Amino acid sequence: MKFLDRLEEWIIATLMAAATIVIFIAVVHRYLSGLPIPALQDYLIQINTSWAQELCIYMFVWMAKFGAAYGVRTGIHVGVDVIVNRLNPRWRSKFIVFGLLAGAVFTGIVGTLGANFVWHMSETDQTSADLEWPMWIVYLAVPLGSYLMCFRFLQVMVTFIRTGEVPHHDPAQVEGLDDEDLPISKGAA
Repeated sequence: MKFLDRLEEWIIATLMAAATIVIFIAVVHRYLSGLPIPALQDYLIQINTSWAQELCIYMFVWMAKFGAAYGVRTGIHVGVDVIVNRLNPRWRSKFIVFGLLAGAVFTGIVGTLGANFVWHMSETDQTSADLEWPMWIVYLAVPLGSYLMCFRFLQVMVTFIRTGEVPHHDPAQVEGLDDEDLPISKGAA
């Protein structure tokens, strides 16, 4: 599991960093191409960066699909659980298991429909506009991300059934920083 966790985090971080770098390069290129410096302008206009926007869109789609699975695993998805938390423990547990199972079924269905779509897309010669990549590779994010998210819902459900706890994200908590590491201000004491 640690390998899958790290792979998921590595994919998200790499895509985020790469998209940031590509956007930065495209913006700098566009800015410098507009400067009235004849030699520089002529040179930069010859460099085609029209593919940058399309690449970034695809990277953000892949990042969002894998990020959603990460969100299920770590409990950072927004949920409306006010009513569920007011239920007695027996009913609360049943509603939580039902919600996690519903999430798994939904993402499993989306993954299966996405896999079917990708399979049929792979039989065509359809390519992306600027990058000219086969579109089935672009759309592969849907089944892969959805199946990973389905797995994460099932993983959280099994953990909840065993321990009674679901992942919870505390927005005030900074990972890697313990309470005893924080300096106490004079006004807080």
